[in-house]
Amino acid sequence: MGTARVCVQAYFSPRAGTGVRTRVKICGITRVEDARIAVELGADAVGLVFYAPSPRSVGLDQARAIVAAIPPFVTIVGLFVDPAQDQVESVLRRCSLGLLQFHGDEAPDFCKGFGLPYIKAARVRADADLVQYLSPYHAAQGWLLDAYHERLYGGTGESFDWKLIPRNLARPVILSGGLTPDNVGAAVRRVRPWAVDVSGGVEAAKGIKDAAKIAAFIAGVRNENV
Repeated sequence: MGTARVCVQAYFSPRAGTGVRTRVKICGITRVEDARIAVELGADAVGLVFYAPSPRSVGLDQARAIVAAIPPFVTIVGLFVDPAQDQVESVLRRCSLGLLQFHGDEAPDFCKGFGLPYIKAARVRADADLVQYLSPYHAAQGWLLDAYHERLYGGTGESFDWKLIPRNLARPVILSGGLTPDNVGAAVRRVRPWAVDVSGGVEAAKGIKDAAKIAAFIAGVRNENV
């Protein structure tokens, strides 16, 4: 396994006027050219999906080519949904990831068992205790909040009520779920997350990114960080 990419460790969320900017992750990258465009436009992280049912899933050779195209100081995130241990290990032997993202019902000990920092996703809904669910994942570098769907794990294009996010969560918040160039400014302004995560909101088709949408999305974030 290659050298892990640098991952910022900071346990706070940006607030208006502090000079701390909201990071941007472009997820569901399937093509080298899209990865390069995302980085050139200012993405802090790119996400590779290792979950076969997803239309944005990548194979190992595909992932390796994308990883090789990413310059230093851009975090490469590997997304998994309830994987077997050997699946994660197989990916890590072939791909130099900087951060793991677990989007299913993985146990805390499983998530921290690969020698890499990780973030844990939670699907937000009104009748669920978000703090109770996420508290066991205290070793996570951040908590990713996504829209709830009965069958799907992310990538739905659906948003959720940001008022359901508790204040002063114990880990940095990565906001996801239905974000687009049109609403990301409002999301940053209201939630003040450490980072935002987008996939479908910057696509021309599933798995194919749109450079103009990526540029508009990142501009929407940056405009709120002034």
